[in-house]
Amino acid sequence: MTNWITGTCEANGIDMHYVRTGGDKPPVILLHGLMLNGACWTSLARALEADYDVIMPDARGHGYSSTPNHGYCYENLAADVVSFIDALGLTTPVLLGHSMGGMTAAVVASRNAKRLRGLVLADPTFLTPQLQREVYESDVADQHRRILNQPKEDYLAAVRARPSHRSLELIELFAEARFQTSMFAFEILMPPNPDYVQLINTLNVPSLLVIGDVGAIVTPTVATELAGLNQHLKVVQIAEAGHAVPYDQPERFSAVVQTFLRSLKVGIQ
Repeated sequence: MTNWITGTCEANGIDMHYVRTGGDKPPVILLHGLMLNGACWTSLARALEADYDVIMPDARGHGYSSTPNHGYCYENLAADVVSFIDALGLTTPVLLGHSMGGMTAAVVASRNAKRLRGLVLADPTFLTPQLQREVYESDVADQHRRILNQPKEDYLAAVRARPSHRSLELIELFAEARFQTSMFAFEILMPPNPDYVQLINTLNVPSLLVIGDVGAIVTPTVATELAGLNQHLKVVQIAEAGHAVPYDQPERFSAVVQTFLRSLKVGIQ
């Protein structure tokens, strides 16, 4: 990461911070989920940086980006990304998003297909109205508030001590991102989400939906139904992965992404 670029640009009226691998290569933008930040994509960026200019922005209310006290809906997050693409002068990037970032990427692609080369959705927040309500009424925001009210060192020590198959680097990146997530950001959980069936119906760009098999949001049944709606959408399921599919199986996820990127004829063949 030593040679990577960090920067901030104005996008849609906010300052968006980003990390970028750089180079005269096809751009790939990675959008993170709630309570994460761009740096959480470090492992995937390392796998892609030889062939691609990997750009990892922090969403509003996350990381080092602006934290306005309002505007945390998918329409605004999507507008942030489109403005970000313009601000950096990127030409037909591939957009990859996980969870909240996946829904954001789907909204961007459905409205700006000609601006993108391709789209990867990693278990996006394609929730039914009932599940949206359950998540919104859950204690996830209260849990986050409690974490922010404790010393970061204590939280870090606790997460380091838990058994985990994830690397210590990733555990620490997640913890750092958690403490950089504003309470305002949880407004994104307020229903209704965009209609994901309508989003998929309107996609006109090569697209890949990557799901797990253990407690993922997008079930294999829903994924199959969505693929049946749009010839541009392909589905890949990764075994032994849950909602955090890019982090549960990072090597498999990276391989799937690289195969898709090669299919778009971008990067080194």
